[in-house]
Amino acid sequence: MARPHILIFLTIILFLTSVPGYAFTSQQVQPAWSELDANQQKILAPLAARWDGMDNFRRKKWLAIAQRYPSMGPEEQIRTQHHMAEWVKLTPEERKLAREKYKSIQRTSPEKKAGIKQKWQEYQGLPENEKLRLKAEAARKKNASKTRLKPISSAKRNSSPSPATPLGNTSSPDATH
Repeated sequence: MARPHILIFLTIILFLTSVPGYAFTSQQVQPAWSELDANQQKILAPLAARWDGMDNFRRKKWLAIAQRYPSMGPEEQIRTQHHMAEWVKLTPEERKLAREKYKSIQRTSPEKKAGIKQKWQEYQGLPENEKLRLKAEAARKKNASKTRLKPISSAKRNSSPSPATPLGNTSSPDATH
């Protein structure tokens, strides 16, 4: 129910904690989980189950975050661990959507980025009951949009005119024109 909110949340976090320049690095083979040192494994523990299935680009990104991790404050470290755990829970489609949203934010103007950051900070300052209300409202909107875009049922698809009957001709085959 809170998946849309989590996607937005993760997208913003990716935006705020981006690692400059990682997108332009080479595609060197990155270490398997068993090749990481104990400290890297501790930091990246939420990713352990998926690590060996990740492409080199993603591993390199996470390794850069692990390298920065010791210099983070305690709150940022907790937040980073939480985000890794949430990221792993997302389906591949949800992760792709979060990446696309992140990329679109990256292409926006600095003013718009500042506005997004300000809105996020305002959201963070809200009481928990208000955050829950907003999550519920987002879920209702998502469900309402899904209801409006329901696919045609198989019964309706099967009731289309036969190929021998021209479209628009609803008269019986015995009728004369």
